[in-house]
Amino acid sequence: MLTVLRQIVEEVNRAPNLEQALRIIVRRVKQAMEVDLCSIYLTDYPSRQHVLMATEGLNPDSVGQVRLGFDEGLVGLVGQRNEPVNIDDAPSHPRYRFCPGSGEEQYHGFLGVPIIHHRKLLGILVVQRRLPKRFEEADLSFMVTIAAQLAGGIAHAEASGGIGGLRRDPGLSAVPENRPLQGLAGAPGVGMGTVVVVYPTADLGAIPDRRATDPDLELRAFRCAVEAVKQDIRRLSSRLGERLPAEEMALFDAYLMLLDSDSLNDRVVERIREGNWVQAALRDTIEEHVRIFREMDDPYLSERSDDIRDLGLRILAYLQENPPARPDYPQRVVLVANEITATMLAEVPAERLVGIVSARGSRSSHIAILCRAMGIPAVMGANNLPVNRIDGLEIIADGYTGRVYLSPSPEVRAEYTRLLQEETELLSNLSHLRELPAETADGFRIPLYINTGLIADIEPSQCSGAEGIGLYRTEFPFMAAEQFPGEEQQLQIYRKVLKSFAPQPVILRTLDVGGDKSLPYFPIEEDNPFLGWRGIRITLDHPEIFLVQLRAMLRANHGLGNLRLLLPMISSVSEVEEAMRLIDRACEELSEECGERVARPPAGVMVEVPAAVYQAEALAARVDFLSIGSNDLTQYLLAVDRNNARVAELFDSLHPAVLRALEQVVVSGHRHHREVSVCGEMAGDPAAAVLLLGMGIDSLSMTVSGLPRIKWVIRSFTRQEATRLLREVLEMEDVQQIRQHMATALERAGLGGLIRAGKY
Repeated sequence: MLTVLRQIVEEVNRAPNLEQALRIIVRRVKQAMEVDLCSIYLTDYPSRQHVLMATEGLNPDSVGQVRLGFDEGLVGLVGQRNEPVNIDDAPSHPRYRFCPGSGEEQYHGFLGVPIIHHRKLLGILVVQRRLPKRFEEADLSFMVTIAAQLAGGIAHAEASGGIGGLRRDPGLSAVPENRPLQGLAGAPGVGMGTVVVVYPTADLGAIPDRRATDPDLELRAFRCAVEAVKQDIRRLSSRLGERLPAEEMALFDAYLMLLDSDSLNDRVVERIREGNWVQAALRDTIEEHVRIFREMDDPYLSERSDDIRDLGLRILAYLQENPPARPDYPQRVVLVANEITATMLAEVPAERLVGIVSARGSRSSHIAILCRAMGIPAVMGANNLPVNRIDGLEIIADGYTGRVYLSPSPEVRAEYTRLLQEETELLSNLSHLRELPAETADGFRIPLYINTGLIADIEPSQCSGAEGIGLYRTEFPFMAAEQFPGEEQQLQIYRKVLKSFAPQPVILRTLDVGGDKSLPYFPIEEDNPFLGWRGIRITLDHPEIFLVQLRAMLRANHGLGNLRLLLPMISSVSEVEEAMRLIDRACEELSEECGERVARPPAGVMVEVPAAVYQAEALAARVDFLSIGSNDLTQYLLAVDRNNARVAELFDSLHPAVLRALEQVVVSGHRHHREVSVCGEMAGDPAAAVLLLGMGIDSLSMTVSGLPRIKWVIRSFTRQEATRLLREVLEMEDVQQIRQHMATALERAGLGGLIRAGKY
């Protein structure tokens, strides 16, 4: 049956439209199960009916005419239960409803299974036979399996516009023009424009093996193609230079390093010298690199496999003398692809790119992060998007909700046009807040800091109105080097950072590698890196690395006094005590060397694993402050990989468990008179910021782009109002209920434009 199942799924996926897909399903399932009848009903939500849309066994004229309400017939019973219904004699069942003219009166045995996609009922798949006999368990299992396998294909076909043939019946409104496709909110904003579908211009998989008749000629062709791609990357990097922070621009430097790397070039050259022609040599080398990266459990590194394939395709295009064409981009471009890469993004003139929609990926995908940095609305994980059929269509991409409207109606278009105008006005009004403090209406002030990791980010951070650096990621200089940077090299970096904000506080996080951050010269191979050797665990195991970094930080702080140390990935008191001993040791060494006392600066721990939450009071007794890493803490508490599109919608920092954990940390910290801060995306979430204010959080640290929005939120509430809202949501048990409650509160405060399109 497995072979039959695969064949059916493949045939359905190749169908040009939904009508043909449904016909294939009923014909092939009827044959495979050797039954007398197979039918498919699609669920039409506006009319609250299940509509017969394809059949093998009933009167063909019944298609589109037989309609059963949600509470009618055995089909309605399957839909109500959302589980299979297996009956030996359908006409004798109390829920049976006879449909005159359909011919169903001759059938007795009935088996119906729901077709469900992402928790939504799409329809009912039914098989029947003339004999009054229940179906066997093997039949039931096959039907459940085929329905689950076909659900995605049916959802895709419904969304594609291929349903046009089914709209002959004006009563069927299964996919009205105004119904959006649903993806994941990737970057806030609304993109309205024309679809430009991007796709690879070459196909590595289509390259055959072939003997190289002139290896030297093949080698020259390869080197010329690589050089041409380098020029392309430099051009794209230059185009984005003014729009991206240096941290993200480093991606293009990584591309150039890969193109220069021995691991890529030498393997291609080696294969050519072994006798294979250049295109196959490139194919095998790229596939080898892609496989290595894709097999990594680390989501960040796994995603880099797409960058490697992208570079390989660009080289291949030049080898085939078919360099990537640059289309005539319309005035307002919404870029659409199965998977968008950074180079695809960079190809579009900045003044014309108004949004992106990617069939794959999540909010934490690298392309979503790029879009947030560039201020480009993005919808990710729109896996029902019919990418190959929509080039040139008008589209609206709502980056707040993840909704995508294809060929929107005049009413939808007019509404979003109005919302876009309001959003533009809203953003321009936020600029005046830069010089104002983040202070509530009743006089409670909460410092707003920024998260950064590169020297190049310092100037824009200073211009944002930030009151210091709440998290400086020291690992980026380590990641950009070819070996562990020395004390003097680190000293120069830390000194610039501390001096730029002095006397305002700068929190330097000690080396935090492992998990999603790898050093090329210090590889860590683990089955589950996020639960493995990372953060403080590595630095405590390698005090020779840790002490060099500590000495550089302490020396950089000389004469400034604004350094604060932050220890990552703490899960036990013993780790803190050991780290403190090493900090004291570094202070003592420097005191002896310079002849004057070097005092230990304030030191804190990151609360980002559940163990730290439950030991927060013990930790607070040993350190000077606590900093909650909301991204990792939410991920660990909810057991949700935020980079996995299938479960990304479950990742929500307003989950009741997360809020209660944060409140416990704040109470524990304040009991020992320690400041408690929050860094991560939660600090930049308007709804979360109100609740954190209500908890009594002492400071928030976020990206530069989020700072004016959060400042506006804080200045729009009193602390008493925030505390009341916190008490209300802590009584709630569902994250969606909490989100809705906070959305209502923001709307009432006149801040609705921060969480949805529009201003009012």
